[in-house]
Order: sequence, then C-alpha cells, then structure tokens
Amino acid sequence: MPITLNENLPAYRILSKEGVMVMSPGRAATQDIRPLRIGLLNLMPKKIQTENQFARVIGATPLQIDFQLIRMSDHESRNTAADHMESFYRPFREVEATGEKFDGLIITGAPIEHLPFEEVTYWDELTRVFEWTRTHVHSTFGVCWGGMAMAWHFHGLPKHILDRKAFGCFAHQNLEPSSHYLRGFADEVLVPVSRWTEVRQEDVDARPDLTTLLASPEVGPCLLSDAKRRGLYVFNHFEYDSTTLKDEFDRDVQAGKPVTLPSNYFPQDDPSRVPLNRWRSHAHLLYGNWINEIYQTTMYDMARIGEG
Repeated sequence: MPITLNENLPAYRILSKEGVMVMSPGRAATQDIRPLRIGLLNLMPKKIQTENQFARVIGATPLQIDFQLIRMSDHESRNTAADHMESFYRPFREVEATGEKFDGLIITGAPIEHLPFEEVTYWDELTRVFEWTRTHVHSTFGVCWGGMAMAWHFHGLPKHILDRKAFGCFAHQNLEPSSHYLRGFADEVLVPVSRWTEVRQEDVDARPDLTTLLASPEVGPCLLSDAKRRGLYVFNHFEYDSTTLKDEFDRDVQAGKPVTLPSNYFPQDDPSRVPLNRWRSHAHLLYGNWINEIYQTTMYDMARIGEG
C-alpha cells in the first residue's frame, strides 16, 4: 500500500521515480481503508530534503499512510521557499486548534544542539507539542535533537556537549532483540551519526521508564524506548541519504570550518569516492516496525486516540 502525498510535493515525484508507491489524496479517497495518519513536525532548515527522507522510510510499508507536514507557528524558514511552506505545511497552532488526532508523529532534529533547550526560540511552543502528544498522538518518534528534547521534557534526561563532533557511520549493538521495534535487525547495525551532543548510558539507566534498544561503545545510546508514552527517541540518522554526510563534510570544508573526515564512511577514507549506503535496510526495518506497531495498537476510531 502507498503513502498518500500531495501530487505537487517534490517528494511525490522523487519517490515515484524510486519505485516507492505513492498516491494522491483524491485516489486514496476512493479506497475503503482508514489510512494511518502520520505527522512530520519538521524542524530542519532544508525542509524538502527532510520530507523526502522521512516519506521514503515510512512509505515502504504495506499500509496506506496519510502524511501531514507541520511546522512551528511563528518560526520562519530561511532555507525553504515561502510558497512551499504555505502550500504544504500547517502551523502547529492551527493543528492544535482543530483538535485533530494522529496515529503517529515524527519530530525531527534541528541544528541548535549547542543551545540549552529553554533558550531555543520556539521552546515554549514545542513543549506544548509534547504535552499535546499525550492526548492527540498514539505514538511519537523523536529524532536526533527532537528525541533529546522529548527525553529532556518528559524524563529530565540531560544532553552533554562533546569536545569533538560525533561524525560518520558507527557500529551499534542490538541490546533488545525481542523488541517489536527491532524485528529483523542484525546483532550489529551501522548507523550514520552527526551531532555535537550526546546522552549517556548512566543517565538513561537512572530513568526506569526508558530502555536502550541500540547503543554504540563509541558514540553511546542510539535508540531509546519509552513504553508508557509509546515513544521512541533516536539520536542518530537512519533516514539519511547516501550522500548526506558527504554534503555536510563538503559544506564545512567550503566554509573553512575545522572538520574531520566522517568515520567509516568514504571507501578507504577517500572523499573523492562515492560512499556506500550500508544502513538503508535497517532504516526501512526500523520505521516499518514502528508503523506496524502503530497499526497493531492504534484505535480504528481516531476520536479515541489518547484514551488510556
């Protein structure tokens, strides 16, 4: 089954060419199926790239997905055209006012990890989003800074500034093979990492509501489960394209910033060579397992989402 996207959205054309099943809202309305309603609260500067990445991984399941794009109400994007934001995004304030509910919500990262959470300009509204998810979202998936922000808000889990950027592809151990979210996962998983902050395992261990599913001896916890809130927090980037780390590396080199070669990424550590994508299958597994878990546990009557 396909993911439902506005046919004018760039992701519709891109994913169609890749062979991902996509469907226009008009076509979806003719099917006697309740699609899963998944929102993307997109905090990244490059909105279109991020839309494509997440639409790709959640659109690869056998279920029909109604994909909705959401933004912070008063934060203007300087890296994405205003007409794109006006055409495809709704401010959270509007979503909140309608009282509508979602089967799932993804909250992306944002390039503001050096700031204390409370100093982020839209922190007050973002905490309203977090509280809103308690009653209006069946399952929430926080990614990178978004995951750290959720874990801080709900559990007081601190983030720590790194002396050196964690940058590259790192092996992670599967610590909970029986988790529904890790069905089909290998014992060791390669995951792209790009961040200046970390959470520490001893801090996670002090919070019994959190369970570490994936972790690396080099870059720490990667994926946490918050069973009481049907939440997942991932601090690394399964959704990244093959060249995303290369693009970040090239950008910093061109800007004259001190930058190290991403670890275990370019063949033979040669930045002139095309990097291989060695995490794509696990990206599809992770997000597919999340979608399947939502499908198995969400209410058919969406008005009942948030009950109990």
